[in-house]
Parts: sequence; C-alpha cells; structure tokens
Amino acid sequence: MTILGSGTSTGVPLLCCKCPVCRSKDPKNKRLRASAWLQTRGKSILIDTSTDLRQQALANKIPRVDAVLYTHPHADHIHGIDELRSFNFAQKTSIPIFGNEWTYQDLTRKFEYIFNSKLPVEGGGIPQLHLTQFSSATPQVDVVGVPVQPIPVQHGSKECIAYRFDSVAYVTDCSYIPETSLDRLKGLSVLVLDCVKIEPHKTHLNLDRALEMVEKIRPKKTFLTHLGHDFDYAKTNRKLPKGVKLAYDGLKIRVGA
Repeated sequence: MTILGSGTSTGVPLLCCKCPVCRSKDPKNKRLRASAWLQTRGKSILIDTSTDLRQQALANKIPRVDAVLYTHPHADHIHGIDELRSFNFAQKTSIPIFGNEWTYQDLTRKFEYIFNSKLPVEGGGIPQLHLTQFSSATPQVDVVGVPVQPIPVQHGSKECIAYRFDSVAYVTDCSYIPETSLDRLKGLSVLVLDCVKIEPHKTHLNLDRALEMVEKIRPKKTFLTHLGHDFDYAKTNRKLPKGVKLAYDGLKIRVGA
C-alpha cells in the first residue's frame, strides 16, 4: 500500500495560513488529500479518487487502475474521479468502482454525466466506470479477484467504509468505530487510521481518540492519516507511542513481501 495523500480536506499547507507547519520546508509536512494505492495479487486498486489524483498518479507512477474502492462521497475523496478517463484511454477498458449506498447515491447524483447513459455526450470523453453498490454487512467483496472486507465506521451521522486486505486495514474519516467493527480489525499487521486534529472534532478522530482506538485494536504498526496542520511530522512522531507514526505522502507499506 502506498499513501498517495495523508492530508485533510484542505491539504497542507492550508491556503492563507502562516503557521509553522504550513511554512515548513520538511516534505513530510506537505500533504495532499487522503487516498491510497493498493498493489496486491497483480492488481492495482485505488482507495478513493482524491481531488489531487492526477498529481498523485504522476508522482507515484501509477501504471494502471484495475478498480476503485470508495470510503465515502465527500468532495476530497471523490472529486478526482474524472482523472480515471486517462486510465480508460490507456487500458481501453472500463474500470469497476465500489461503494456503499451513501456513496452510490451521491456519485450517481453528483456525476450524472458519467452514470446516466441517457444523457447526450458532447465534447471530451467521460470516464468509463462500472459502479457496484455493496452492503457494509457483507463480510467480503470480490474486487477484481482480490478479497476485500468492507468494515462500517461512523463519520459523524453517516456510515463510512473502512477496508481490510488480509492483515492491513485502511480506516479514514471516522469519529466512532462500533464494537463489531473493532472486532473485525483485530490481528492487523498494519493499521492506517484517521486522525485529523489534536483537539476534538465532531466527525473525525482526534489524536487522543485515535490512540484509544489503537489500544483497542492493537495492530503491530499504526500510521495516522487525514492529518491537518496541527501535526509537525518530526515533532509529533517523537511524542507518539511505540508502533505509532504519522503517515506521509509517498509512504510505502509492505506486508508479506
């Protein structure tokens, strides 16, 4: 798994901000919008199409996209969807994409030009995508031959989807993880976990709450993501418990290699 973006919805540096983190020269304090790239079983799978997908794909030399898993339909996680056209052109095939009911409803509404085949097409091409809705109660989804466990978490009042691949889990944008979902996250080698701020937040885990979740899940390693400009990479890492670090753009996580 490659962390394509480790930042919150604004990215870091934040526009118009002159705080020390936003002015930092440390490249690990430069954060694009949160998303990840999974390479497993010969497949190339994106988790979300962030606002910065084009930049992320170029920086990480993503050669193809076999599927996309969406966590939820907020702008910073879906607004790079049009960039999938380039992969359509190169691969000469449509791309399967997956999400829960909330994601399905919002994608088909916000991007009607993609998903409503009755609309006339004028000008440039549109992404060729096949959208599949799944229930979070489904224990496992087959994603182009890769077994994936969708795990429901709460993002404020909405259901966001975490994903588990063997012993790696990606859990972004959550304020609460139900006990049944915590049970499904046990036995992890690596946990990538939401942590937007130091102070409490209504729809995201803050640092204290994220560390509480780490204590309950007890993965071997944890990387905190969806980070705002509260977090200076070097200074914060020195204060974190053993086995917990901040994620950064371009971080590569290898398991079972």
